[in-house]
Parts: sequence; structure tokens; C-alpha cells
Amino acid sequence: MNSNRSQALYQQACQVTPGGVNSPVRSFQGVGGSPLFMQKGQGPYCVDVDGNRFVDYVLSWGPLTLGHAHPQVVQAVQQASEQGLGFGAPTPAEVQLAQLLVQQFACIDQIRFVSSGTEATMSAIRLARAYTNRCLIVKFSGCYHGHADCLLAQAGSGVATLSLPNCAGVAASSVQNTLVAPFNQLRTLQQLFTQHGHDIACVIVEGIAANMGFVLPKPGFLQGIQQLCQQHGSLFVLDEVMTGFRAALPGLATLWQLQPDLITLGKVIGGGLPCAAYGGKRPIMQHVAPVGNMYQAGTLSGNPIAMAAGLATLKECCKPPLFAHMSQLAQQLVTGMQQQAQQHNVAVQTNSQGSMFGLYFLRSPSHQQPAVTDWHTVKRQVDNKRYARFFHFMLQHGFYFPPSAYEAGFVSSAHTAQHVQQTLQAFSRFLAKETK
Repeated sequence: MNSNRSQALYQQACQVTPGGVNSPVRSFQGVGGSPLFMQKGQGPYCVDVDGNRFVDYVLSWGPLTLGHAHPQVVQAVQQASEQGLGFGAPTPAEVQLAQLLVQQFACIDQIRFVSSGTEATMSAIRLARAYTNRCLIVKFSGCYHGHADCLLAQAGSGVATLSLPNCAGVAASSVQNTLVAPFNQLRTLQQLFTQHGHDIACVIVEGIAANMGFVLPKPGFLQGIQQLCQQHGSLFVLDEVMTGFRAALPGLATLWQLQPDLITLGKVIGGGLPCAAYGGKRPIMQHVAPVGNMYQAGTLSGNPIAMAAGLATLKECCKPPLFAHMSQLAQQLVTGMQQQAQQHNVAVQTNSQGSMFGLYFLRSPSHQQPAVTDWHTVKRQVDNKRYARFFHFMLQHGFYFPPSAYEAGFVSSAHTAQHVQQTLQAFSRFLAKETK
């Protein structure tokens, strides 16, 4: 595979950009080598500047649920941009997208748009503190909720990929009000509430821990969080930036009959453009300025181009047959990988939920199923070196997986059963090479 242009661009980028990238997980440090520079995308494919075409399982880290350059999304963006790129004033598209999301989520009466998942979770926590008049928050180790200072305590995602024990520049005072509990374990959370319950403003959690790979919650775990929050007057904040319209329609809150006080959304709701949101019941959201005293603002919030892309995307991906197609493909992919790994006596753990999936190579076979259930078992069990070899092998054969063992993968409505079959054939060749 020729990557001369990508390598040349990377060298240029390193001169003007830290590490040559504008987001750390793009750097390939988790798998080795230098990043590819992408030129274009169409349907399930992305094409780099050297002309190499890949079946894309990254999909811009989740937003492209319809694949690259979906005609209806492109048309919506073109039509909106012809009317203006932004106004710093309300537009009809903001109302339309907000109405669609409120209709989809029973737990949302009102919603506020922002430009990134980090903004959404940061604002939700500020709102929880304003509403409860408390300071402490609880998060779970390995869960990533963006790069706000208070949330970079034992975070997953890029922090894990780069093996950063703590984030430089985050003052101790910024995380002194952040309590951390193990994911999938209620006992520690119960102890935290026993000790600090009257001071805990909220508990924030990813419904599926998709930033330390792909860890499903144990039965009753999320419901237990919700119950503890209700008992102690704290808010339950469900982070569905990754899982909304991906793991389920419209999200895990509906699928698992949860009643979060606040929910954060992103990725898909912008159709590939910068957009995220936080929302909840009216009594809580009425604390947000200008009607309340919790200040949050953003010049690009509700940008009309992002609103148009989000509307076009959600109208399509909310169609049940389309979502069922994606879910079936994701299940076929992980089931096939699991079966082939067993045939080659390679220890793996795979999962999928909706159109999201995860693949772990394990350091050794485990008698526990699943072997990976939290951040501790991720660090103990996951074989990063084998994942790196897998990543580069698949890349050489035309398949683009996340360049980190700690990230989820995605399928889109543009993928087909043939793409999955071709992927499994390449995966089988990789396993055969590994076990020679």
C-alpha cells in the first residue's frame, strides 16, 4: 500500500500542529506508524490522499450512520449553506431538530444545542450542580465524557491510548470534586453515596463504555445507578453522545427503559458536522440561561448547516428497517470474528449493540465470560500489540478499523453483507498468519 503523500503531509503537519493531528487518537500512536490523511468518502468507503480505498468501520468515530456523503445529507447541507453559513440568531432548523429529539426521547422536555460532546457533558454537569446546589460528581473509571477538566479523572479513550496517567494542565482543584467508581460495580457507588450522598450533584455514565473499547453494562447496573440517584436526590446523567441513534433507536434510555434526569447527545444528531446537545425534564432545563441562572452559551450552537445535516440524517436513520439492517450486519461481523478466532485458538471478546461493535484481543484465554467488564480488566486482559498487528494487516487489505484497541467500531446503512463477508475473509487470513 502506497502512503507516500500521507507520510509527506504528516511530516508537514508535525511542523505546525502538535503531533501532526488535531485529535490525539488520530495519531496512530496506539498502533504504531503514521496516520493516513483522508481525501474523500462515499458510502461505506473512505479514500486517502494516495488513492487507497478502505471499507470504513470508523465512520468519523460514529456520526456517519448513513455512510459518507449520503445524497440527502449532502443536498440538505448544500441548500442550507446557500441561505447562509450562520447568523448568531435563532433559525427554524433549530426548532425542527429540537422537536424531533423531544418527540423521540420520553425523558426530554427541552434541549439545548452545543457544538461538541465535551460541551454537552460539561454543561450537563454544571446544570446538575446548579439544580441540586451540590458540588460533587461521580464518574466511572475508563469512561470518557470529553476533555473538560473535571471529567479527565481516570478517563478512557485517547487518554488510555496514549497511556497518560493523568492529564497535565488539569489542576488538582479541578478534579477534587470528582469521585470515581469502577464501571459495572454498584458496591463502590453505594459506598460513595453512604459517605457523600448529601453532596453528590450527579452521577454521569456512558450507557455502554465505548471509550475503553466496548463494554456492555451488567444487568441492573444502570438501573442501580438510577435508583441510588433517586434515593439521594442526585441527578442521573446518561451520556449517549456515542450511543444515541447508534446502539438503539433513539437510544439506550428507551431500549432499557431508563429515566435519566439529563441526557447528552452528539455524533449522529449532527450528521457528520459539529453538533451535540443536552436535555432533560422542564423543571431542570428551566435553570439554563436566559430563563435560569446557569449560564452556558456558544456562538456556533445550533449552526444552521449542522442542523440541516442532523435533520436529514435522523429522518433516515430513524426508519426501523434501516436500523435493523445495520444491527444485523454488526452482529454478523462480531459473530463471525468470534467463530473464526475460536477455530484458530485465538482469545478474543466481541460485542455489538445496534450498529456499534467492539473487538478485544485477550492476552490469555479467560474462564470468565465476559473477560472484560471494566477498566481494570481492560488493562489486565487486552493485548494491544496483537490489536496493532490486526489493525495494520486489515489496513493493508483495505479495511479501516479504529487505530486504538480502546475504541468502538461502527457500521453504516451503506455497508452490505458482502462487505462483512470480505472483512471476515481478511480477518481469517490475519488469524492464520498469527498462528503459524
